[in-house]
Amino acid sequence: MDFEVGKSTRVCAVSGREILAGETFHSVLLRDGAEVKRLDYAHDAWTGAPPEALAAWTSVMPDREGSNKPKLAPSEVLLRLFNELADDPSQHDLRYVLTLMLIRRRLLRLEETKSSDGNDTLVLYCPRDEQTYEVTVAMPAEPRVQQIQDYLTSLLFAPAG
Repeated sequence: MDFEVGKSTRVCAVSGREILAGETFHSVLLRDGAEVKRLDYAHDAWTGAPPEALAAWTSVMPDREGSNKPKLAPSEVLLRLFNELADDPSQHDLRYVLTLMLIRRRLLRLEETKSSDGNDTLVLYCPRDEQTYEVTVAMPAEPRVQQIQDYLTSLLFAPAG
C-alpha cells in the first residue's frame, strides 16, 4: 500500500482555527477506507493520538514561505541509521518512526503489511540496495514520542542556510 502524507492544512481539526507560524501542533495519520488521511490539531486542542492512529507526531508550524525550513540529512545517512537500528530491539519504536519518514521520502516502498498474533509487520523494499526489509509496527508510547522527535530532529536535520 503506497500512500501520500499531505501537507498540513494549517487548520485545527477540532476548533477549525488557523494554526499560526511558530505554533506547536500535532498531526495524526488515520485510515479512511483505502486512503490514509492526515489531521492536524492545535496544541491546546490536543488530547492525544486516537488508538487507531497509524502515526502521530508533533511539529512547529513553519512560515508560509518556508524560509526557515530545515534540511533533511542525506539519503545515505538515513538508510545507515535505519540499518543500524535493526540491531537494537530497545529502539524498535524509533526504527518504526524512521521507517515512516523513509517511506514518505520514497527511500523505502511498502510492499505489504503482514499480521500475526495481533502484531503488524511492514514488508518494505529499498530500490537503492535492492533489499527487502521487515519492520514491526511499534507506535511509541506518549511519553516517548517527544524523545523520538527531539532525537531525530537533532540527528537528521540541519538548519537551512
